[in-house]
Amino acid sequence: MAKKVKDPGFGYNSKKNAKDIINDDGSSNVLHINRKKSISDLYTYFIDISWFQFFFLIILSYTIVNILFGFIYVGIGIEQITKPKGNFIEDLLNGFFFSAQTLTTVGYGGIAPKGMLANFIAAFEAMIGLLSFSFITGLLYGRFSKPKANLKFSENLILRDFKKGRAIMFRLMNSRKTVMIEPEIKVTLSITEKDGKGDFKRNFFTLNLERNKVMYLPTIWTVVHEIDEKSPLFNYTNKEIENLDAFLYILINYHEESFAQKVYQIYSYDFTKLKTGVKYVSSASFDEEGYTVLDHEKLSEVKKM
Repeated sequence: MAKKVKDPGFGYNSKKNAKDIINDDGSSNVLHINRKKSISDLYTYFIDISWFQFFFLIILSYTIVNILFGFIYVGIGIEQITKPKGNFIEDLLNGFFFSAQTLTTVGYGGIAPKGMLANFIAAFEAMIGLLSFSFITGLLYGRFSKPKANLKFSENLILRDFKKGRAIMFRLMNSRKTVMIEPEIKVTLSITEKDGKGDFKRNFFTLNLERNKVMYLPTIWTVVHEIDEKSPLFNYTNKEIENLDAFLYILINYHEESFAQKVYQIYSYDFTKLKTGVKYVSSASFDEEGYTVLDHEKLSEVKKM
């Protein structure tokens, strides 16, 4: 008899075809409203966004600040930093480039503030530049030093005959070349079904696994849940399991050599990714010299049984 577990924080209420609460990359898929924001959210935001977004925002901010100060220098009189060109665009470009030199504290010497007002503005801009680049340096260090797992999961779940019964399986591997030390995994099954009143409700189950912990993992781990009498899926046929409105929520932790500490990763599977009657293709082989070769592109490859 399968034993239900208490709500792990997702809520029992649901609806037909409710979206996954956890994205494939482990990030939250919950929409927050009426949430108070703080200055610390800015640091978290810059740490978590992609590298492309990070550098795009830095370049965009850098350009906007220099354009703004370029207009300021033109507004107070471009003659306070250099000889006027008699053309607004050229004067603005001179103000822009002088701003860039001041902001970065380069100071080539070709353009220099001459008036008192220009000197005050340049001094203020230099302070902004020092603070900004200190902030960016801290963000760069935070992004590089943040402990992060780099696991790759198979794109699909499979449901197949296993031993004398059936089993649900998925695979995972370390995208880095390091060996995963003492990886441990927990899998929670969420099934959304109608109750007696016609409302959609979630039921949660902690799945028993063939192995939930190994000493170390240099290649691939196939995570197996046998569908026996204790499984919440025991009374479902294969076709019914395929059509379930269900998700697997996965939490895995292991010791990462790159950071010399334990790291965590979250992942989820929608049962629309379930394939039946197939098995995984081996992604590990040996070369002519006897070395084990791991093909990352075969992690999700399956073939009919």
